[in-house]
Amino acid sequence: MKKLVIVESPTKAKTVRKFLGKDYIVESCMGHIRDLPGSSKVSKKNKKVSWARFGVNVDKNFDPVYCVPPNKKEIVQKLKNILKSAKELILATDEDREGESISWHLTEILKPKVPVKRMVFHEITQSAIQESLKQFRCIDKNLVQAQEARRILDRLVGYSISPVLWKKVFRGLSAGRVQSVAVSLVSQRELQRMVFQKTAYWDIIGEHQKASSTIFTSRLLSYKGLRLARSSDFDSITGKKKSTQVLIMTEQEAKKLAISLSKQTFKVQKLEKKQINRKPFPPFITSTLQQECNRRFRFSSRQTMGLAQKLYEQGLITYMRTDSTFLSKQAIQAARAAVSSIAGKNYLPSAPRIYRKKAKGAQEAHEAIRPVGQKFLSPNQTKLTGDLLKLYDLIWKRTLASQMKDCIQNQTRIEMQAGHGIFVSSGVTIQFPGFYQVYKGDSTTEVQLPSVTQGDKISCLKLEAAAHATKPPARYTEASLIQKLEEEGVGRPSTYASIISTIQDRGYVKKEKNSLIPTFVALVVDRLLTEHFPDYVNVQFTSKMEQDLDQIARGKTNYIKYLQSFYFGPRGLKKLMHSQEKKMKDKTFRSLILNGFENYSFNVGPFGAYVSKKNGKNNVSATLPEHLYPGDVTTQHIEELIQNKMTGGRLIGKHPKEAKDIFLVLGRYGYYLEMGKDLSDEKSKKPQKITKQKSKSSKKKEHKALVKRASLAPFYDENTINLEAAVKLLDLPKVLGKHPETKKEIKKAVGRYGPYIVHDGDFRSVPANTFFDITLKDAVQKLKEPKKGRGSQVLKELGTHPKSGKVIQLVKGRYGPYIKCDGKNYALSKHNTPEQITFKEALAWIDSQGTATDKKTKKPIRKKKTSRVARRTRR
Repeated sequence: MKKLVIVESPTKAKTVRKFLGKDYIVESCMGHIRDLPGSSKVSKKNKKVSWARFGVNVDKNFDPVYCVPPNKKEIVQKLKNILKSAKELILATDEDREGESISWHLTEILKPKVPVKRMVFHEITQSAIQESLKQFRCIDKNLVQAQEARRILDRLVGYSISPVLWKKVFRGLSAGRVQSVAVSLVSQRELQRMVFQKTAYWDIIGEHQKASSTIFTSRLLSYKGLRLARSSDFDSITGKKKSTQVLIMTEQEAKKLAISLSKQTFKVQKLEKKQINRKPFPPFITSTLQQECNRRFRFSSRQTMGLAQKLYEQGLITYMRTDSTFLSKQAIQAARAAVSSIAGKNYLPSAPRIYRKKAKGAQEAHEAIRPVGQKFLSPNQTKLTGDLLKLYDLIWKRTLASQMKDCIQNQTRIEMQAGHGIFVSSGVTIQFPGFYQVYKGDSTTEVQLPSVTQGDKISCLKLEAAAHATKPPARYTEASLIQKLEEEGVGRPSTYASIISTIQDRGYVKKEKNSLIPTFVALVVDRLLTEHFPDYVNVQFTSKMEQDLDQIARGKTNYIKYLQSFYFGPRGLKKLMHSQEKKMKDKTFRSLILNGFENYSFNVGPFGAYVSKKNGKNNVSATLPEHLYPGDVTTQHIEELIQNKMTGGRLIGKHPKEAKDIFLVLGRYGYYLEMGKDLSDEKSKKPQKITKQKSKSSKKKEHKALVKRASLAPFYDENTINLEAAVKLLDLPKVLGKHPETKKEIKKAVGRYGPYIVHDGDFRSVPANTFFDITLKDAVQKLKEPKKGRGSQVLKELGTHPKSGKVIQLVKGRYGPYIKCDGKNYALSKHNTPEQITFKEALAWIDSQGTATDKKTKKPIRKKKTSRVARRTRR
């Protein structure tokens, strides 16, 4: 009989299987195998009880009603069958609250009659797994209870407050224990931007040279003893000037002073030199890894964690959900050996660097994220490609750098006097690169200054006035939001990625050029929560909850008593909901008035945001385009939208054939062209006699016949569109003709990513400058060209498939090379290397993958539900 080892994922199972002999069966449970049910999935016997919507019996010690999701039932049955012939059950899930909880759920579901052991390891290597086989332990009930308490808390908060949002705003919204705090932080930052006062100020920049030395720059520090204003002299939140003892110049004053000072003699008045030691950063923890990947590669948190998961499961890095910067002795020795080999012993400090500082409220102690093993693989040795290589390279460098000497920099500051003005110039040179050596070029750029002494005269080559303006508080990026949540102790390493993803998926936040921007829905929801549920958007309150959960994990707090206090206590959630629902009874929260826009009302609904303004006795409302965010709104924008609504858009001209007016209209998704008249404007023209009520489909057809719309192509905007271009766009999509071989139509059109042609589901992008002139002959030729995937590159064509007649290509994609044929992608097996793969091997691999796919059983066809009318007729 063999021993059954259960891990979370198939990839992890595959890697672990290599290190365990024939005496072990390694299987995956595919993550959590059971969870709390949705309110609609509570068993029939519990449907009518008061706590049914929670899936948690709040009246009986918060007993959760767990259920196995339909997609996990087959997995559970498979594990049960294997367990019947096993002599031992080994649970090898991750060593954190999530992993401990999964192991506990497995024992509850599988009900093993054989010995059960808990096996943990932080890296998937031969030595780590063999060592873990000697150090089995029991399931940690404190960790399980902490995870269960967290899950129940999230359910109680979410399922209590979310229905309020449905009633008071609109359906589909949600409020989460941690996501609400994140939304509030992003929303409050946007409101700060809206009240920020921009201030322009000027200074003077100079170019200088001593004899034939390198040209260097300077800036005017002070004039007549009064220091020039800099960005630090303005409040970062309001934009107002903090001190009156600074000089703020206008453009005219700055230019006049630059001309005057350029005629003066520049003389070195003061010279300062100092040495700065820069220490390396600690090894990565989950939050710092996500932050650095976002800054360097613009990876989302979800993307970073997905890539890190793959590296961990492939046995290349240690566990990636950690808030500890600690490195084991083995890791330190491996890092120092790698540094010695790559840079030399001169770059190693005499003693290893020890990092023990943890994030606020850190939970279970793991190691930092680092390469695995007694000897680290260099990035080149891993055979990784694409983003996986980028991430491993970053982790490898950070780990090595953490065990290297400081970087020693020489900083120089020169002050020069010219008349009543004092100019300053700063430079930095690297005396010893230290840990910068491992980054090779990623480090700070040196700024060289000439060798000068006090009293030296310096030539002034040029003086120019330079404009500056105060900037509103920067919007949060994923990196800065995670940093803020970590500083405040809100959330945990395993939750940051899901928090960021959730607030975007729910429509509270949009991501633009790496910035997280709240929508008007987020502002409305944040206002409601701040007014009526202030604790649940308060970082200190949420941080305290995290600390309480940590106490449960350490066995110092009883989780049942904690949940009772949280829900039934004097200031508990139940009493709060009862009191606030009374206060909110006659209120609506679909609109808000923003500072500086008191004459307008901003509203939200299930179909988007809109703005309203009084127009006599009536209100005029206009849809807010999705790309117009709260912090970017101006009075000019609003007036343009309202005017556009009242006039029906800007008239472009009359269609030469249709003899209908063409308007340029600004809608929810941006500008579009409209030809004809909308039926909604014909409200006054009602038929005198209604013979038969029209169906929705017939109304749509009638509307379509009267009105035609077209989006502006990416190569036009509201300023460049003219009548000729508008007519061409309204004629799209246009049939060019039939393909000479297939006799199927070839069309041209403009889509989300620009102009294209399409034939039988085969698309090809077309350059904007030739799009309108493309002929049938040009299109046929274009379709013969190899298709270029987004972000992919065809390395070579291996040949033609004998059955389908389609070309088999070797393609380099985002995650590495793969085979492509007939619109399908086939990942290379570990036995196939891109450089050596032949047509015969590729064909065999495609056919084997196709056969496996064909064996899949088809999904049963569901019977169509009959309508109520049909059911009545049958009766």
